Amino acid sequence: MELKHINEIDKATKRGRGELFRFGMGLLFIIGVMLFTIVRGEANGSMFVVVSAMIGGYMALNIGANDVANNVGPAVGSRALTLGGALMIAAIFEAAGAIIAGGEVVGTIRNGIIDPGKIANTDTFLWVMMAALLAAAIWLNIATAVGAPVSTTHSIVGAVLGAGVASSGFAIGNWETVGAIVMSWVISPLMGGAIAAIFLYLIKRSITYKADLAAAARRVVPYLVALMAWTFATYILLKGVSKIVNVSSGEAMVYGLVFAIVVLYFVRPLVARQSLTLENSKQGVNRLFTIPLIFAAALLSFAHGSNDVANAVGPLAAIVEVVSQGSSNISSTAPIPGWVMWVGALGIAVGLALFGPRVIRTVGSEITELDQMRAYCIAMAATITVIIASQFGIPVSTTHVAVGAVFGVGFLREHLKSNYARMLQDIKDHHPEGDQESIAVFLASFTKASIDEKGQMLAELKQRSKQRLDTANFSKLERKGLKRAYRQELVKRSQVLRIAAAWVITVPASALMAALLFFMIKGMLIV
Repeated sequence: MELKHINEIDKATKRGRGELFRFGMGLLFIIGVMLFTIVRGEANGSMFVVVSAMIGGYMALNIGANDVANNVGPAVGSRALTLGGALMIAAIFEAAGAIIAGGEVVGTIRNGIIDPGKIANTDTFLWVMMAALLAAAIWLNIATAVGAPVSTTHSIVGAVLGAGVASSGFAIGNWETVGAIVMSWVISPLMGGAIAAIFLYLIKRSITYKADLAAAARRVVPYLVALMAWTFATYILLKGVSKIVNVSSGEAMVYGLVFAIVVLYFVRPLVARQSLTLENSKQGVNRLFTIPLIFAAALLSFAHGSNDVANAVGPLAAIVEVVSQGSSNISSTAPIPGWVMWVGALGIAVGLALFGPRVIRTVGSEITELDQMRAYCIAMAATITVIIASQFGIPVSTTHVAVGAVFGVGFLREHLKSNYARMLQDIKDHHPEGDQESIAVFLASFTKASIDEKGQMLAELKQRSKQRLDTANFSKLERKGLKRAYRQELVKRSQVLRIAAAWVITVPASALMAALLFFMIKGMLIV
């Protein structure tokens, strides 16, 4: 007992040292942002901008700690990626997405939630933006500390609204824009869940329900990789290359399709060679999804960086522009300063590296059990949803999208299990009682059959039962036991309730905190 107590003390000590180290590194990053802003003399050396930049860096750290787990958690949970590899991929592509394609959504955050023209003066506008940024960062930090999976988009939008209303009343809100964003919060998890479920169902019908799984995977997996390549190339053309060369949506899709065909040409023989060495089982086929899942995680990280950098630097960009121009008349088309984008991008990457592993493990394993095929579906669904939203400049919650995709996969599995249980019940109901051996033989053949063959076997069984040609049946007690065995909950309901509660409370909590901070900052800065 004494040795066990000593070991527990050692573990607690190591955890404490680790927490202290992470806190110290995060503090060093914020200090680095402060020194960088001072040395560059941004906005004529305004200390207000320096403090705002530090808060923006703090916000970016928290986004990296909480939201980025949604991108790589499924890949880590399915063991397609190690934790270290996931952190490296996510950090690189998060930063790339923020730098290359983040400006469009930043415009929505800084000028779309409230109407700056209804704020009394420039100083008040600055106080609103600073209060919003600080409130969102503090709330997100609190939620992360207690393990609540909140939305950073909810946090910043609620904070901007709360501070804006505190400064100028409810008339300041662009309620049409806010309504569209709120609708996206409802639509995004449903869309993510639906797309993930569709992907998983197609994979099951085209691969895992076949008798020869390896041969089916050899045919299908290259097209899944090509589809992902098409999506990625189209998005890069629309969000990156279009800033240098004018590329329409139609042209981007055509060029992306050409790239996907090239990828298909090279990937098909690689998958064919690898599939020849695989065992004919679901575990064997899962190995073919490792590389597609890595690419999907990278794409989702890129999309997340382009979308959620707005949460960190949208208010900061507004502050810099107002201080530089001396006016609160914010242009929705003004370019975002490069150094502001870098603060957001690097902050997200550093926050991920320091504080992300714990949440990554939660997303990857504590909602539903994942394998590589399921994780691929989740990553692709979340990627497609976020890309669509970013294309329209709508700051959707990646937490909603990714968690919705996880739930979509889990609930589809429950539905399929339930259907399979009903099919087995049909088998029992159409066997006359008596011959357990006949039932066992039939179930063995039924389990190995493809989905189409299963339907045919059931139809034939019902016909034979009507003609009383079958001599076997299960007892009533066996039927009840088998029914209970297949009544499985593959999605943890406690997680559903916990996440839903966190989503509901975030907007009012961040709004109230921002309003209180606005009055506090205003009181301290008014001469």
